[in-house]
Amino acid sequence: MLRSISLPACVLLLCTVAACRPAPAPAPPLSDAAIAVRDALPEDRFRGQLGGAPVELLARDCKVFGVARGPGQDVTLTEVLAPEPYPFFTGCERQSLREEDGAVIAVLGRRAFGAGGCCATGGTWRTRNGQTWEKISGQAIP
Repeated sequence: MLRSISLPACVLLLCTVAACRPAPAPAPPLSDAAIAVRDALPEDRFRGQLGGAPVELLARDCKVFGVARGPGQDVTLTEVLAPEPYPFFTGCERQSLREEDGAVIAVLGRRAFGAGGCCATGGTWRTRNGQTWEKISGQAIP
């Protein structure tokens, strides 16, 4: 004698079996570099072509970093530009990257703590390849 299984029982059985599958592995946490690139303001990032090669740059804490992307969400930052050191404590007052005439212009300015106005150190630089920078002004004017 054959017994038939009711439809609600079949649905319950299928849901139970489906729920027993292992959960997918969680995504690995993002590195500090990946978070910095993800959260950067538009004026602090450049991603495009310079001299026919793809270049990605990030301005962070008054320095410019080259961004290298690896497999998955792997991101590495390499410092490519920083203003000259200052003998006292400073904080980043202004920074920006912009594209202009086939080059990227970086404006970096650090203010000395306790001083008024900007900038104790910094200036304006230009690159046509993302690696070699030419200082075009001692002023950090965007």
